[in-house]
Amino acid sequence: MPKPFDPYAYVIRVDAHIVGIEPSVTRTLELPRDLNFAQLHEVLQAAFGWTDSHLHQFHIGGLTIGAPEAIEDEVYGPRVFEATEVRLKDLTFPYDADPVLSITYQYDFGDNWQHMLVLHRATIEDGAKYPRCIAGARACPPEDVGGYGGYADFLEAWLDPEHEDHQDLRRWAGKKFDPERFDIEATNKAIAKAMRLSRGDYRQRQV
Repeated sequence: MPKPFDPYAYVIRVDAHIVGIEPSVTRTLELPRDLNFAQLHEVLQAAFGWTDSHLHQFHIGGLTIGAPEAIEDEVYGPRVFEATEVRLKDLTFPYDADPVLSITYQYDFGDNWQHMLVLHRATIEDGAKYPRCIAGARACPPEDVGGYGGYADFLEAWLDPEHEDHQDLRRWAGKKFDPERFDIEATNKAIAKAMRLSRGDYRQRQV
């Protein structure tokens, strides 16, 4: 006998990319529905390769989600909803044939890295461990590179051995940096470690 249809038996597939970079820096993630937004932040940091050195926030419609103690301005700013109190399962998909939701994830208010997250429902795979990354392309920029313009200038010098700043930027970014590199196995190990250490909250709150 077939199993009865369960409208809640699905995971969330997220097609994520950093806005404004070409060729695109992308990650495709599959996430459990009970993941909260603090955990989602940790997954995104691990998946893209950021170091969680700066502030962040999520924008969903007119709402802001994040760590209120770090980013909320009670006088001038909007209310910031506590990330541990909002879960993916709290989101409502539209009633379309192929419903999707779009979320903006902003990391580093100075460099202002905007990540577009497009959410879909996806079938749960037997034996799979979630959250996980199932695809990706290219490395994220180095921290503190100066935003989109700074990264473009960095790549120009990093790729040109004749550029006057080539050697300095190679040393600054580190020998392991490669803008074309993406390692899905290492990414999934980083995600698993982030989830283990975060224990359902922001890792920085554990310190």
